[in-house]
Amino acid sequence: MRFLAWANGRLDRAIRAKRKVIALLTEQKQAIVRRVVTRGLDASAPLKASNIDWLGDIPAHWDVWRISRFAKVGNGSTPSRARPRFWDGGTYPWLNSSQVNRGYIDHADQFVTRTALRECHLPRVPAGSVLVAITGQGKTRGMSAKLGIEATINQHLAYITPRLPVVSTDYLHFALSAAYPQLRAISDDTGSTKGALTCEDLKRFKLALPPPNEQAELVERVRIETSAITEAGERLEREIDFLREYRTRLVADVVTGKLDVREAATRLPADLPIDLDAVDADVADDPELIDEEAAEA
Repeated sequence: MRFLAWANGRLDRAIRAKRKVIALLTEQKQAIVRRVVTRGLDASAPLKASNIDWLGDIPAHWDVWRISRFAKVGNGSTPSRARPRFWDGGTYPWLNSSQVNRGYIDHADQFVTRTALRECHLPRVPAGSVLVAITGQGKTRGMSAKLGIEATINQHLAYITPRLPVVSTDYLHFALSAAYPQLRAISDDTGSTKGALTCEDLKRFKLALPPPNEQAELVERVRIETSAITEAGERLEREIDFLREYRTRLVADVVTGKLDVREAATRLPADLPIDLDAVDADVADDPELIDEEAAEA
């Protein structure tokens, strides 16, 4: 129907505009995080060469650690959907790569059985780990999130579980967020047509770690400096959810005849351009997630 096509185009453009603002806010937040986790809080502190291109000079009292030195790294798998004993009545949280977009994971929407844990050799990832998306064509690949619950993961995620008290979960998450461009670059250098990180890539990756007490100060500073940005992004996400809900109601009301738009449609200019190819930005944002879910369904 011409009216729905016109309305859908306007709503899609509004959603895309808000997504662009969110992307700019995310870049601003990443810049703040990167500055704090590479230079610290004291601008006058003596520096030393990190011998890592993306880090550059770092405070002289910080140390550079390869992730494998202080953490365990691994990934998971997807139990066969054709085997009900792996899924029916499942109670153990199972996560896919889309979850890293949340930043902090405190619940799951899919669950596997204890049989799946045992027979599919799924890892039990403890709370306090950091998850990294290791595949995907969209923005998700290379993103990280803190894990607030014990869970298991699929093959598109890797876990990093600290085993030495040299880094906090919060600082590790921020450090990996600051390294997002480098993780993306590494994944693009694998030679695969579909970019991907590997667990070995993450094990070899190096981060600059300040003393633990200083890490807590840096984490607090990041939270203070980015709080307004975070709130603005969350508000825009809520507005996008409202627009999507409105569109769903509008389509339903028009199709069922609850809303008569025939007169409104006649008032639309005959040559009005209608964006028939508009795609909801939250889907276009990472089409790889759709492919992954379809493959695992």
